[in-house]
Amino acid sequence: METTAIPSSEGMHLRRLRDLTEFEVADGSPDVRGWTVRGGDGRAFGEVHELIVEEDALKVRYLDIELDARLNVNERDRHILLPIGVAAIDEEGDNVFVPSLNMDSVLEYPPYNSVMITREYEEAMLRTLQLPLPARSTEGFYQQEHYDEQRFYQNRPAALGAFRRRTDDGTVAS
Repeated sequence: METTAIPSSEGMHLRRLRDLTEFEVADGSPDVRGWTVRGGDGRAFGEVHELIVEEDALKVRYLDIELDARLNVNERDRHILLPIGVAAIDEEGDNVFVPSLNMDSVLEYPPYNSVMITREYEEAMLRTLQLPLPARSTEGFYQQEHYDEQRFYQNRPAALGAFRRRTDDGTVAS
């Protein structure tokens, strides 16, 4: 599979975790890819397909969600991105909960085409979730609580990162 960066209007700072061969999910952090995504009504509407990360910050910023085929969404529009901080995990059931969405409202969510993440797309997501828009500058855009991965990994120690860099020899840097 081809490795491609996901450009934004400010540059190529967001990448799929699977494309970053020098990174992996950190020990003690669950790899939520493949987990069921449930809305505020408890009903499943999709599955976590991929983690979108800001490589320089070593932070997961988005969950790439593949919507359930039962929703009858066009196949090319079946993926959406969710800011990491608007969801929470249930490790015992391998579920990701998104209280602000449900089976109906997810149909109004802007689709993600897995190539471009522009600032305009990011703002459209936030408007759909009825969240405040951060300042338009690149610096500080992800300093909002809806981009805080600690909200997602709510019961984990704050020092524990979601993913980490491997060393040149393939081992994990400590």
